[in-house]
Amino acid sequence: MAEQSQIYVGVAGYFGKPDHKGKVGVFRRAANGGDWHHVLGAVEAYTVVVHPNDPETVFAGTSDGVWRSTDRGATFRRTGFPDEKKQVWCFMVDSRDPKRIFAGASPIDVYRSDDGGANWRKLATPKIGTHCSGPFASRVMRLAQNPKKPDEIYAALEINGVMRSSDGGETWQDCSAGLIELSERPHLKSKIVSDTTAEGMLDGHAVTINAADPDSPIVALRMGLFRTRDGGKSWQDMEVGRFSPTTYGRDVKASPTEPNTLYAALSVAAASHDGGLYRSADGGQSWQRFDKVQVHGTIMSIGLHPSDPKQVYIGARYDGEVFGTQDAGKTWQAMPLPGEVQHIYSVACG
Repeated sequence: MAEQSQIYVGVAGYFGKPDHKGKVGVFRRAANGGDWHHVLGAVEAYTVVVHPNDPETVFAGTSDGVWRSTDRGATFRRTGFPDEKKQVWCFMVDSRDPKRIFAGASPIDVYRSDDGGANWRKLATPKIGTHCSGPFASRVMRLAQNPKKPDEIYAALEINGVMRSSDGGETWQDCSAGLIELSERPHLKSKIVSDTTAEGMLDGHAVTINAADPDSPIVALRMGLFRTRDGGKSWQDMEVGRFSPTTYGRDVKASPTEPNTLYAALSVAAASHDGGLYRSADGGQSWQRFDKVQVHGTIMSIGLHPSDPKQVYIGARYDGEVFGTQDAGKTWQAMPLPGEVQHIYSVACG
């Protein structure tokens, strides 16, 4: 399968290092080897997603809306996205209709395409409270759909918690009260860029849904991994610190091919020089270190192949660090981006 696959990396700037030079956009290379190609350089890229049903179609969420490739990432063009300079941070393909695609943005908005990503419309802006204010507008970092109830969608929000829709994204409910309640516990307090110690529990980076347990979404936050079993009314600490010395949750993904299997990217902090990729084969009850590498930046993204479970890739924030396995974790390969680049935000393959 690797001989047919491509690896994609999304690169963008970072507000903490405004003078950092280097390339941004999307890089691509063949999974079975060869050079990286800088296939999109006109905009910053916060996320890259391969369409799960069509590897020819690749989406980039950028500093200027949605860009799309229909030739397996060789070229990208800006789509019919209605708003200029709108940051797009995530995508989700509707499980019922491969032409229906959702995009999450910053400031908080959700967009939808019904024609495979060629054109987009903004849905009603979610009416949720502002729980935390920082140096950047809150972001819709990840969307996850309940496979049993596909109208139910969860969204992880950077420094504003979690929201949930029960009508396919038309309206949203705030699911952050339970996270704020947990933030009253001393070990879950964290304040870096705001005036509230609930900030760490509101710092959502990713949400995923395990098909084997579809009513229990898992969110990756600054303070670790947390699960809800009641539609977001309350949250339980999965206590991933029992298995990992680092607990900053930047990414969590359910395997599309391995039942009850989860992957989590855990690091020290947003700006750190360590971290690890952890795998759970029992729905998050226990975790084991999966990677065999030493990163020198926060692990920002996990790239899982949509049909080949042997392929897993990670991207670390600094110095273009990309690592991957194509034999289910037995061996790992370093595949760094060329030259000077800014910060990796997303890794995908397909």
